[in-house]
Amino acid sequence: MQDLIFWLIIFIVSLFVLIKASDFFTDAAEKIGISLGISPFLVGVTIVSVGTSLPELVSSIIAVYQNSSEIVFGNVIGSNIANIFLIIGTASLISSPLRIQYELINVDLPLFVGSAFLLSLTVLDNNFSISEAIICILGYVVYVLYTISSGKEEQDSQETNSSQKSFPLKQIAIVIVSSLFVFLGATYTIESVTKISEILEIAKGLIALSAVALGTSLPELIVTISAARKGNPEIAVGNVLGSNIFNSLMVMGIPRLIGNLEIPDDVIGSGLLVLLVGTILFFFVTQDKQVTRWEGLIFFIFYGWFIGNIFGLV
Repeated sequence: MQDLIFWLIIFIVSLFVLIKASDFFTDAAEKIGISLGISPFLVGVTIVSVGTSLPELVSSIIAVYQNSSEIVFGNVIGSNIANIFLIIGTASLISSPLRIQYELINVDLPLFVGSAFLLSLTVLDNNFSISEAIICILGYVVYVLYTISSGKEEQDSQETNSSQKSFPLKQIAIVIVSSLFVFLGATYTIESVTKISEILEIAKGLIALSAVALGTSLPELIVTISAARKGNPEIAVGNVLGSNIFNSLMVMGIPRLIGNLEIPDDVIGSGLLVLLVGTILFFFVTQDKQVTRWEGLIFFIFYGWFIGNIFGLV
């Protein structure tokens, strides 16, 4: 009982640090984007998405070193499902409807869908090779280069007075420091959730798909809530898109360069299909450049069923 109380306290403190650091991170990232003439959406899919996906990447690398590589795939699948159903659902309730001005259909949505299907094809044989990892990493590099290029084109097309712009050094420093605290907060949140789950005798596979995945998605959730509350829905949507692409391509690819990844059959059976359904559903929902409150509620129902199915409650 004392161990449970101790880890509950760690969870509350680390979650508070995570929330406050994410708030500073969102503000600084938005100001950097504005000062550089980059749209909020591009800020979301680059700076914000990579920063909030660091817990998934670091926890996956640590899992490989600790000979628990089966956590990596479950973490990626569970985090991406939480990003789509839980985070977009939450953001749509806070800022309804979530309106998107950026042209998602050109590259971002196709790559969002493509990354999920590429991940599916690479793991269906229960093996994720180094060659497949390199392909995934190269795919993400191409995506980042495209977003940077399109951001520069957008900036060049705007008539701005460069003499009135100053280098956002202070905001960059805030992003770096707040990223550190986001990482620390998320790390201890993950550890505390994992310890609590172990004390309550929950299996490791279920921890990977649910507790660890939800824990590593907390930065995305908090940043998305903060962005939605402040009237920046494009950062919220861009964050989810960028995070899922990063998870599918980089969080799977980089740990594979370090060691072999175990692909559990139960994760493929219970999680992969749900991810593909969620990806396709998100693709069609955003065709009108908005996510309504009712669509967000449907996403919540899907996530509730997913968690209930994992623990045999439905």
